[in-house]
Parts: sequence; structure tokens; C-alpha cells
Amino acid sequence: MNRQHIFKFFISLALVVCFVDGHAQQNNLIVKQDTIEVDKDPVPYKTNYGFRLGVDISKPIRGLIQDFYSGFEIVGDYRISRKWYAAAEIGTEKQNTIEDFTKSTAKGQYIRLGMNYNSYNNWLDMNNEVYLGFRYGFALFEQTLNSYTINSGNTFFDSIPNDIPQTVDGLTAHWTEIMVGIKAEIYNNIFVGISGSYKIMMSVDDPTNFKTHFAPGFNRVYISQTGFGFNYTVSYLIPFRKK
Repeated sequence: MNRQHIFKFFISLALVVCFVDGHAQQNNLIVKQDTIEVDKDPVPYKTNYGFRLGVDISKPIRGLIQDFYSGFEIVGDYRISRKWYAAAEIGTEKQNTIEDFTKSTAKGQYIRLGMNYNSYNNWLDMNNEVYLGFRYGFALFEQTLNSYTINSGNTFFDSIPNDIPQTVDGLTAHWTEIMVGIKAEIYNNIFVGISGSYKIMMSVDDPTNFKTHFAPGFNRVYISQTGFGFNYTVSYLIPFRKK
């Protein structure tokens, strides 16, 4: 084989290699483009929307530890968007209060209504919450003055208690709350939560010649007209739809 034929052979071989390589690169680019297009196409994920119902288990536990207190609370919320929940708590409480000159009992029912905003960004199918909430609270209750000692400045009269109970019903209290809390899904549709709240009393009824020391749903009523609350909940989500 002379040099001319050898030269033509290598030129032909080079052209074939270039053609094959170019064709392979073109196919590879198409595959990459298809892969990129697939990656850019997000897979939609739907999460549960529904009504969540539960109880505050801290109140029965407190009642077992403190014999002067009893209470029960039902909690619930409804998811209206990915971040917002309508929420409510309904309950009943009773507490005996002992002051320097009085012994009293407050008992009644209350309701708190408001919204929660979930600031936590969940991954995939997680439904956890780290939320900020707002509540309006209303209580209807009665106060019983179990006994009192007359504070007249006279040692003799100060030592004579009056043990005739005096009950006034139909009392009301109105307040607002700011809440922070977390809720975690520990099993499918089962949640545990913990929250704390700062309460500001707007108005509270006092019996005649007596001060209201405790309002159901608000807790102890101080001179500052502010207070704090705490709850620990277990709840179940009843899913209505996915969105």
C-alpha cells in the first residue's frame, strides 16, 4: 500500500471517528436536556386538610397534683390554608383561692377563639407546626366567698371569721391572648403539642364588696390584669381532603 492510499485511509478513518463522536455528543446532549426538563418538572405533593380535635392533658394532671383545682379542656383547629388555622379551646375550671382574709371558689366555663400561623416549612409529607397564635377569650362563671375575716384594725374582730358562703353567679370575663407553640405528628394523624400564652384582661366582673381572684380560662387575676397560660395537648386529625 503506497503512501497515498495510507493517507486516504487515515483521512477516512478520522472522518468516521468525528462523525461517530459528534453523533454521540448530540445524543448525550439530548439526554441531558431531557433529564434537565424532567428535573425542572416538580412533583406535586398534597397534604391533609381537615378538623383536628384533642384534649389538654395538663389540666387533669394538675387536678391530681393540686386538690384545690380541677379542670378539663377540649382543643380543636381547622386548616384553612397551608399556613393558617382557625382554632378554639372550650373548657371548664374550678379553683379554691386562699388569701390573707378570704377563702373563695371560682368555677365556670370558657371559650377561646382565634387563629394560628404556622411558621415551620415542612419537608415532603411532614405536618408539624411551630406557630404563633392569637385568641379572644370569654368566661361565664360564679364566685363563692366561702369565709372571710373582717379587717377592721381591731385584733378582737379580726379574729372572728364569717363562715357563711356567699355565691354570686352570672359573672363574665373578656381577655386577649398571644400564643406560641409547637405541634408534632408522632404517628399518622396523631399529634402532641405544647404551648404558652400571655393574657391581657379586658374586663372582669367582681362580686359586690369582693374581688375576683380567678377567672376560668384566664387563670389567676392579678392587679396588673395580665397572666400566663400553658397547655399540653394530644389530638387527632380528621382529614376531609388533600390539597
